Amino acid sequence: MSQVLLYVAAGLTGLWGISHLFATKGAVAAFGDISTDNRRVITMEWITEGVALISIAAFVAVTAAIEPHARLSTAVFAVAIAALVALALVSIFTGFRIAFLPYRLCPFIFGLSAVLIAVGAWA
Repeated sequence: MSQVLLYVAAGLTGLWGISHLFATKGAVAAFGDISTDNRRVITMEWITEGVALISIAAFVAVTAAIEPHARLSTAVFAVAIAALVALALVSIFTGFRIAFLPYRLCPFIFGLSAVLIAVGAWA
């Protein structure tokens, strides 16, 4: 077990989540003149993804800090990996097709974080 890798994964995931929150207004504005409902849906999506990433990061970091070798910790790490892989797959089929670089980075950041958690937890 490498707690350092778990903390790096948590940090990367958490920072990417925080960046979503700070970038929400600009991301919504980039869509131009859209309806109020569409603006709200995009705002909701960006905030939701940011909060989800921050939550995953917090679960991994707290688990690594408190009891990284417990059976429950294994489950927490597995769920975090599954969530990050799911987000990476969604990003590959949606945002990755857009020319905007931050959208294209999402699957790599999610995938790297998942790998770091797996290696940190089980290698």
